[in-house]
Amino acid sequence: MKTFIQKLFYLLFMLLLISVISFLAIHSAPNSFFGAGELNPNMTKEAIERLKAVYGLDKSLTMQYVDWVKNIATLNFGISFVSGQDVSSEILKRLPVTLIMNITALIAVFAISLYLGVKAALSYEQKSDYIIRQISLVSFSMPSFYLALLFIIFFSVNLNLFPISGLHSIEEKTGLFYYTDMAWHLILPVGVMIFVGLGSMIIYVRSLTLEILKSDYYYFALSRGLDKAKLLRYYIFPNLLPPIITLLGLSLPGLIGGSVILESIFGIEGMGQLFFMSALSRDYPIIMGTLMITSFLTLLGNMIADLILLRLNPYMKRS
Repeated sequence: MKTFIQKLFYLLFMLLLISVISFLAIHSAPNSFFGAGELNPNMTKEAIERLKAVYGLDKSLTMQYVDWVKNIATLNFGISFVSGQDVSSEILKRLPVTLIMNITALIAVFAISLYLGVKAALSYEQKSDYIIRQISLVSFSMPSFYLALLFIIFFSVNLNLFPISGLHSIEEKTGLFYYTDMAWHLILPVGVMIFVGLGSMIIYVRSLTLEILKSDYYYFALSRGLDKAKLLRYYIFPNLLPPIITLLGLSLPGLIGGSVILESIFGIEGMGQLFFMSALSRDYPIIMGTLMITSFLTLLGNMIADLILLRLNPYMKRS
């Protein structure tokens, strides 16, 4: 319980620090949402000033930040400049699909890389090891946007197997068909996320497994005549899981950040696309709300990873 409370306070402190940096960075950016209105001859200065007063932009930067922090403490991220809708509702509409994509990709990357990395290490310098290493190198060097375009051309345009973009078909579906249709639309973007995320993880798991295979305790287990299944269960996997979970926690920002590109390419109405469109239109409430939600999810994922590590290894220093 003590460790959990410490982690919680650390999460809140980091969120506060991120809020300060994000707020200053957004307000230091050139141009603004009202820049187009200032260039419009039909838009008077009085009208622009009234709009700024409505959104609280007529106050000092310090007061704007204090008001903003008070609001986000109650999950009130303000009103969108573009749509005029509540930012919280805009984010909540798009958050589930982004979470589904990232969690699915994270679990798949963990399972596939663990299998392939261990298999490559156990067949060191053999054909399967060479093939797995080549796959990981291709994955490591493949840009997600380029692979997404290749997937669209090959699977959607040439083979007509999967839809090109969107979350749902034109025909309205209900019940179970609604969710299966959405899953069908998400296969390509999630597939890109999985393939791009495999490269470094496979190499890392292979390297760790090779170190375990050279250890004294593994040679001792071999000398006792244990079979392969017991060696994997009691000697390889328990020593692999802690560093892999740590790396997965650190890779969360990359997965969430990568969804910005993929959601824009595949036309998926998620958090990534919302952030991208808001950045183009200088919709500050949406940008800052998205940054805070994404930061919270990343920090929460890292905290969960730390707690899992403590569960796997109770003797780890609790700090």
